[in-house]
Amino acid sequence: MSGLEWAAQAAVIALLAGMLPVAWRLERALRGLRGDREALSDGAASLGEATRQAEAALLRLRATAELAGRQVTEKVAAAEPVRDELRYLLERAEAIAARLERAVEEGRPLAAGRALPDALPPSEAERGLIRALGLRP
Repeated sequence: MSGLEWAAQAAVIALLAGMLPVAWRLERALRGLRGDREALSDGAASLGEATRQAEAALLRLRATAELAGRQVTEKVAAAEPVRDELRYLLERAEAIAARLERAVEEGRPLAAGRALPDALPPSEAERGLIRALGLRP
């Protein structure tokens, strides 16, 4: 072999020797990328699973909210007649209270022993009651 061939082979060996560290670094980088790709695919799978679970929870929540809405509507519908009855009773109670208050106001002069100016004279039963109560001699 000639000197030129030896020089060419030495240059190839030197280039190959210089490429070994680069190849090792490249191999480590590729191994890291493969690991990252697997982690990314695992993350994507877990993200997909989490998305499915969230959608299922959202459907359950929506169904629960609809059920609660129907129950509230039913309760309100059942309470309306009770509300109307209470309103009617309250109006009647206010009217009775007003009548009772008027009666008490009209009866105060009688209790004090005075007759109302525009009132009719008391009946025999009223006079007997007034005597029995000791309001008038």
